[in-house]
Amino acid sequence: QVELVESGGGLVQAGGSLRLSCAASGRIFSINDMGWYRQAPGQQREVVASISSDGGTSYADSVKDRFIITRDNTKNTVYLQMNSLKPEDTAIYYCNALITPTGSFRGNYWGKGTLVTVSS
Repeated sequence: QVELVESGGGLVQAGGSLRLSCAASGRIFSINDMGWYRQAPGQQREVVASISSDGGTSYADSVKDRFIITRDNTKNTVYLQMNSLKPEDTAIYYCNALITPTGSFRGNYWGKGTLVTVSS
């Protein structure tokens, strides 16, 4: 059983920073791309940032130069450092990863989400 668990969400004032973490656990053979998505009330889920297994990154235009995605392959963990937060960043943030469990096929896994609220 593979699981993704996010942490680090909360309430912050505009201009502040938060750091999200997402740890993958279970019988994991390998992890390919990892990423963060978000869903604001009444909106569709959208990609925020992604990082490949060798460290290549991509970002949504709305968060470029403000958010930084990193990963620690020794801990099966991905991070999202969010700086200069804006009220429009308010959303539930979901972790996503392409994981090959031991003895099984690669699958697309999601965390349950962590709420980020940015007050003006």
